Amino acid sequence: MTTQLGGNAPKGRGAVSICGSAAGRDQPRRRSTRTTAYAPFVTRRLLLGGAQTVGVVLLVFALTEALPGDAAVALAGDQPDPARIAAIREAMDLDRPAYERLADWATGLLHGDFGTSLASGRPVTQYITDAFGPTLLLATLTLALLVPLGFGLGVLAARHEGRLVDRLVSSVTLAVYAVPEFALGVLLVTVLALKLAWLPPTAVGYGTDLLGHPAALVLPVLVLLSRPVCSLSRLVRAGMIDALASPYAAHARRYGVPGARVRYAHALPNALAPAAQQLARTVDWLLCGVIVVEALFVIPGLGTVLLNAVAERDVPVVQGLAVVFGVLTVLLNLGADLVAHRLTPRAGVAA
Repeated sequence: MTTQLGGNAPKGRGAVSICGSAAGRDQPRRRSTRTTAYAPFVTRRLLLGGAQTVGVVLLVFALTEALPGDAAVALAGDQPDPARIAAIREAMDLDRPAYERLADWATGLLHGDFGTSLASGRPVTQYITDAFGPTLLLATLTLALLVPLGFGLGVLAARHEGRLVDRLVSSVTLAVYAVPEFALGVLLVTVLALKLAWLPPTAVGYGTDLLGHPAALVLPVLVLLSRPVCSLSRLVRAGMIDALASPYAAHARRYGVPGARVRYAHALPNALAPAAQQLARTVDWLLCGVIVVEALFVIPGLGTVLLNAVAERDVPVVQGLAVVFGVLTVLLNLGADLVAHRLTPRAGVAA
């Protein structure tokens, strides 16, 4: 029996060869099984994203319909003329049933038509494209600084767990996170712009050409960076500490694997999945939720356009921006779910 299996080769070598051959045959099968299991998860998430997008469109229309008051009367001025009110209502199609206006609006959205501003007569798409540049610039600069700072501080704190560096990083990040962004912005403007005159207090006079005036971007980026870098660093720290305390990390150390390799090749990847979801939420906030920062520093971004549209009761602009914000949120969270599942396939069991 032994001669048939191993031939003239030693018994141990033949057994290793057989096991290695079986493992080699099973490896493509395991890879194929993982890919096959990933496809249904992607399909479910895409279907869920489509349903959420439809829900966003319906919710935005319903909320704008439920706004108190009459938009035609508000747009007519302080002394509204009945004829002018009637003309505005006809222009806004307010004399038509709500379901007909919803159908027309949704059809326009499918063709990229967000409607026309009631205040200026410009297409809503032009408002969005003009304001998207400054918002995207702030988000890109903040994200470019957030990733290295957040991961770096998290890894540094995890590497020195329980020691002075860890306590210092944890205390500073917790203290900074507790400060509201508006209060931090006012403090930075008071000290760095008004007292020391190192930086301009706002972006007034620069228009949308903020990249040509980098000094005007320093304070907004600092305010936008303050809270996300704290939350990301603490998340990375917690993930790495849990991974370094796991049995497989201890097993790797017993086999003589260098500490740096255990930290960066084994522990750090375990913190990537929750960090990816946190980054997706941060990008969503940077693109859709920086109204306070843009208003404080007078940056002509999407948040400023939304505030002006609400003040002027420009319903088409509010609807268009709300749909853009909602769709961006759905897409970013969908991408984060796919990345997190790819990094930790076992998460698919819960999904």
